[in-house]
Amino acid sequence: MSTNVLNIATACLLDGAGRVLVVRKRGTRLFMLPGGKAEQGETPLQTLGRELQEELGLVIGPSQLQSLGHFQSRAANEPDHWVHADVFVGRVAGDVRAQAEIDALDWLDPHAQQQIPLAPLLREQVLPALLRRLESDDERG
Repeated sequence: MSTNVLNIATACLLDGAGRVLVVRKRGTRLFMLPGGKAEQGETPLQTLGRELQEELGLVIGPSQLQSLGHFQSRAANEPDHWVHADVFVGRVAGDVRAQAEIDALDWLDPHAQQQIPLAPLLREQVLPALLRRLESDDERG
């Protein structure tokens, strides 16, 4: 049995209240971080910049994003696929609107019990890593 791998870049985009933006693509059930699949020759930051503009109308420069790490998990919406994800953290101000294939968006408090269905990568790996990063940032002041 061969495993198909999707290389993706996603972002934990935090608002002023420290909530994380999550999106749900059309025809799917699980919420995930905004971002998407890399195109041939793209760096993770180039992928992320393109996807954020297409999906949410956001223009966020590479200097506004910090790496959270590289994670691997079962793909949320594609059976027999795994995602290899470069995940970044950044801040967003102003309005965000769902466009392209994004059907819904929501803001979640990373410290709270989640009430919406989340993709495995986000639930199992990225949220715990983000919480560690936020706690470490708080300790540094």
